Amino acid sequence: MKKLTAMVFALTFAAAAFASCGENETSSVSESSSEAATTVEETTAVETTEEETTEEETTEAEEEEADDEEDYDTGDASLDDVRNGDDIGENELLVVSFGTSFNDSRRLTIGAIEGALDAAFPDYSVRRGFTSNIIIDHVNSRDGVLIDDVDAALQRAVDNGVKNLVVQPTHLMNGLEYDELNEKVASYADAFENVVFGEPLLTSDEDFAKVEQAIVDWTADYDDGETAIVFMGHGTEAASNGVYAKMQDLLTKDGHTNYFIGTVEATPSLDDVMALVQAGNYKKVILEPLMVVAGDHANNDMAGDDEDSWKSAFTEAGYEVECLLRGLGENEDIQQMYVDHAKTAIDSIN
Repeated sequence: MKKLTAMVFALTFAAAAFASCGENETSSVSESSSEAATTVEETTAVETTEEETTEEETTEAEEEEADDEEDYDTGDASLDDVRNGDDIGENELLVVSFGTSFNDSRRLTIGAIEGALDAAFPDYSVRRGFTSNIIIDHVNSRDGVLIDDVDAALQRAVDNGVKNLVVQPTHLMNGLEYDELNEKVASYADAFENVVFGEPLLTSDEDFAKVEQAIVDWTADYDDGETAIVFMGHGTEAASNGVYAKMQDLLTKDGHTNYFIGTVEATPSLDDVMALVQAGNYKKVILEPLMVVAGDHANNDMAGDDEDSWKSAFTEAGYEVECLLRGLGENEDIQQMYVDHAKTAIDSIN
């Protein structure tokens, strides 16, 4: 490795902090008793093969069923620039996201961030990489559009002779997935002269203040004294889940007492947020994702019609509810923050 900026991999082996929305696959194979060892081993081998085949068929069937059940329109995938072309040149800015299969949201959020970076750094070729292969496969099978995963994107950079690789994640925070990304890039680092990372959105205290101002300005039209403005984040069991409480404390300290932060999969939970809202004198609730994209969580967990969605819960509690299905990536101030983080990384090369 010719040069590897310290800021890039200092966090590579850090404690786990953030789990993005994804799926873990597990498998188990039963062991037979030790009697008649040779026969049992042969039998077990056959059974194992059958079990693996059954599991594969089950997974495929579940994926097909999920595709069949997707009876909503997520937009035209052809309008989205997947940025997986060659002819990169010596300088590449690889924008890494978890991804979303919601085509319009992908274009308006991740695509908009990539576009802002492209405009800001004309000497760099902007390329895309997704960390979720499930999303990549789903978009490819449904729309015939193939997006590079991180390995494919890095190999593309190697094959194109890239010398200076800047990786800018669109992650909300620095956690497990960010660390895993560092490790993966490290395995390719010897192929480049320079590799540097931009920071996730919420890293410094200044970042928190900027995001706070961005979301307050974005929802100013709804701030009428009778409306609770609720942002729904993803949440994680890891330590970095504290960013949500930190953002809540900042909003409250700065007088935005009708702003509330909750999470789908951790704390503050929907029940926690509901209790805070009910403690006030609000007539209406605005729901909006505190996520870069407005994907599955936003459309279903937040704004869905199922009885366990946030919209249904607040409606049942007697509030007039309005859902804003827009990801943070649509906000120009948020886009500029990613540009600023990438600039710091690029400047570290020079």
